[in-house]
Amino acid sequence: MGKVLDEWVSDTQEFVRTRLPHLVMVALIAFVLMRILRLITGRMIRLAERHAPGQARIAQVKTLAGVVRTTGIAIILVIVSMVFLSAIGVNLAPLLASAGVAGVAIGLAAQTIVKDVLNGSLILIEDQFNVGDVVTVAGLTGTVETMTLRKTTIRGGDGTVYMVPNSQITTVANQSVDFSVATINVSVDFSADPNRVMDILNRIAQEVRNDPAYKSLFVADPQVLGVDAMKGSQLIFPVVFKTRATQQYAPTREFQRRVRIALEENHMLPGDPMRVFNAFGGGSNDQSAAAVPAGEHEAQPASHDPTTIKPHETNPFTGEG
Repeated sequence: MGKVLDEWVSDTQEFVRTRLPHLVMVALIAFVLMRILRLITGRMIRLAERHAPGQARIAQVKTLAGVVRTTGIAIILVIVSMVFLSAIGVNLAPLLASAGVAGVAIGLAAQTIVKDVLNGSLILIEDQFNVGDVVTVAGLTGTVETMTLRKTTIRGGDGTVYMVPNSQITTVANQSVDFSVATINVSVDFSADPNRVMDILNRIAQEVRNDPAYKSLFVADPQVLGVDAMKGSQLIFPVVFKTRATQQYAPTREFQRRVRIALEENHMLPGDPMRVFNAFGGGSNDQSAAAVPAGEHEAQPASHDPTTIKPHETNPFTGEG
């Protein structure tokens, strides 16, 4: 019994003399590293609270800081535990082998979740979009309602809620950044004077631009680009509106309402690709520039456009034409 006690005392003295200082140093280093990690993540949160544009971004930074802090502390504790076990004589080789096999199995089973979390972290770090933004991701368009490291919740225009795993988000189209551009194609009948139409459109666009209800929504003055295309009896005039992000709908609707009224006041017809323009005038039967509907035009054989005449067709079965 005395011999066993002497060996125990000798082993204890050797542990205290050789290994205990090493373990104490490892514990101190681990403590310092955890404190530094907490200081860094706390600094991230304070900077976000001071400079972030909204509460959504602050929440994102807090989430990311919590993940970084938890992951870092877990890694430090695992390393310290392995050092302590090695110091007290535990053979780590079987433990590491078992842990390796378990890690491979868990990695294969949870690889989609890992991809979700990694991609979610990148989305938060790069600030690709925030809660409340209108985005198109994974072929879905809607407003971002919630964001986590694993999934993003989007509500579509019809109220449908979509849960999109972050690993499926490869391309992001964010409609809520800086400004929006809307193009309204105004269609006017071919008989209308293009210069007069452009004057009318410019006047209406400026009236909407200077309207107190819409003035604050604009980033730049509207642009009337002129005649962009001619189809059938219609002339198409694109009008470009540049507004604050996602604020283009109200001014463009008001612009179209006023255009409808102005066309009626100036006795102009809207363009119709199915209407055939007859002539600008000068003949005995054409006293004014007019666009004749296709049905009425066909009722006057003498005025047929040769480019619209169908070729002679013969019935292949009866030989009748």
